[in-house]
Amino acid sequence: MPLAFESKNRGTVVFGFFNVESDMLLLERCFLFATEFCDHIGRLAESTAEDRYETVWPVYFIEDSERIGDLMGAIHGMHFTGFIGETYKRFPFPYDPAGFRQKTRGNETQAAFRELIEPYADRIEIPFIADPTTDEITIGDFRFTRRWFHELIRYVQNGGYPKWQNNEPPDYVLAMKRRIEAVLAPEAFGPSRWLFEGGKF
Repeated sequence: MPLAFESKNRGTVVFGFFNVESDMLLLERCFLFATEFCDHIGRLAESTAEDRYETVWPVYFIEDSERIGDLMGAIHGMHFTGFIGETYKRFPFPYDPAGFRQKTRGNETQAAFRELIEPYADRIEIPFIADPTTDEITIGDFRFTRRWFHELIRYVQNGGYPKWQNNEPPDYVLAMKRRIEAVLAPEAFGPSRWLFEGGKF
């Protein structure tokens, strides 16, 4: 489930998985799949940019919070509104508590979640900036310290809350971890090393 994370300019922001059957993540009103997130982080780790790294992330964006929906109402089967309500109509919250684990094959439902979100969202590109001069990472409208950025990565790496099914991260998460670890290896001196130093991946 999504959790609250600190930002430098907007206080706490909500980030994370919102349905155990999907690998889709939300960052406030922006939505993208964890496969995409992990690839973005891997590309960042392998970047050869000598100073500021800047790119864009394509995301789904829902302006109106009512069109996003009521997550807790949908989880409890009481209030199926907006995009999130539609996802829980199709992929209900697990009846058995043992089923409340983030599915490692959530990426296999991406086509279904694209179909569900498209009536509610616009496709936009948000800036992603990593700036060593400020030791700051920007994702869309949100600015994070390096430590807080690491927390977002670890959340995905761990499968959020309640963690990955059988505590086994999917292949795309393990690939992201390997790409980060390659930058942090003792013999590595890549320009993006500063971004990940001090993190536990």
